[in-house]
Amino acid sequence: MKKRIAILSDIHGNLTALNAVADDMKNQEISDCWFLGDLVMPGPATNLLFDKLEQLNTSVYLRGNWDDCFLNVKDHIVGNHLDDPSDVYIGMLGHYVAKQIKQKNERILRSLPIHMIKNVNGLSINLSHNLNDLNSGPALLAEADTDHFDALFLDKQIDIAVYGHVHHQMLRYSNHDQLIINPGSVGQPFFKQARLNQDRRAQYAILEIDNQGLANVTFRKVAYDLNEELTRAKQAGIPYTNLYREILFDGVAHTHDDELLAKVNKKFDYVNQLQRLMTQS
Repeated sequence: MKKRIAILSDIHGNLTALNAVADDMKNQEISDCWFLGDLVMPGPATNLLFDKLEQLNTSVYLRGNWDDCFLNVKDHIVGNHLDDPSDVYIGMLGHYVAKQIKQKNERILRSLPIHMIKNVNGLSINLSHNLNDLNSGPALLAEADTDHFDALFLDKQIDIAVYGHVHHQMLRYSNHDQLIINPGSVGQPFFKQARLNQDRRAQYAILEIDNQGLANVTFRKVAYDLNEELTRAKQAGIPYTNLYREILFDGVAHTHDDELLAKVNKKFDYVNQLQRLMTQS
């Protein structure tokens, strides 16, 4: 029996992009949907993302590193170092999500794994947000050595590895000729090549698996209204709306740009705001 599986990853709070992908999926004869993590932050959406994925009959949910960032802020593990501009950035965004998210959805996030294996029509498929035992870090960037990707395969019985995290659609192979796929990012695509990075369409992938094996891999790109998403962010009053605009329109993120974040934190008084939020929580 042929199955067409939509693979989504790295929504990052961008409901407008997710809605566009959902509309595109209606015409693709999708039989299942898998989500590889990073649902929230830095975009404004929270609970509606859970609702939309449920409407898409999503059967696989993984927890990404940004989901962990929110949970760690909630648990006072990160986001409370007021002298660290990046930590203030994560802290402010995490407190925004904490204020919005329903308890049941927070419990769902906490319960999610970062890795699982699915078997479809005889194929063994390894699913992860990043590495099987670590959902953060730069090990699996698109230009990384093949040896790095071999870590996705627990043994030679795994046929395909699918991961997210790097926001980059990709198809390559392990040293043992096992297939490696990245569906790209729904909410925050990224390319180092500047002209490619100008393409701000939402990304996802479709695996078509029939009785003979993997029949096809399709990478989809879906246009959506960036201004609509920016309006959502402004109306929601998310922190760092100016930086979110750069993510949407320019594909540039400043998560670790301490010099710039320090200036933004000072301009918008985010350090004092975070201090008050920490006192209240």
